[in-house]
Amino acid sequence: MTAPPAETRTDPDGTTTLVWRREYPDPVDDVWAAITDSERLGRWIGTWTGEPRVGGTVAFTMTGEADAGDEIPDPADVRILACEPPRHLVLEFPESGERSWHLDLTVEPLGDGAVLLFAQRLADGLKREDVETGWRWYLDRLEASLHGAPMPDWADYA
Repeated sequence: MTAPPAETRTDPDGTTTLVWRREYPDPVDDVWAAITDSERLGRWIGTWTGEPRVGGTVAFTMTGEADAGDEIPDPADVRILACEPPRHLVLEFPESGERSWHLDLTVEPLGDGAVLLFAQRLADGLKREDVETGWRWYLDRLEASLHGAPMPDWADYA
């Protein structure tokens, strides 16, 4: 259960975006719930509180960090830039200082299952290999959470 490497896309403005494509036998609605429902998110990455709406923020806590041996960070105010259930979600996630992650998640049908396209713009100062390692681990955790499988060990990725 290892995610394939991300594809690299160069946007017209010169920004580099990493895109992971994951296929699941699960229906679109189930994959959508796994990436948007706080309780389901908590199984693989973290939880949120607040009133989700486009243009608003939710307080997001990355609880999955504990499984990598890190402290659970304080909640971060994640801004919802777009949300079109059950297909498309765009988020701005503050990282440190002025920098933020721009995440774009699209769920598409594939037969009886679904495809998740998970994209992150590579902000200045972020190394591709660091971003890729973390998201490959988290996307493998998402797959494990969908199928009730054991969570992957961070040591196998670091």
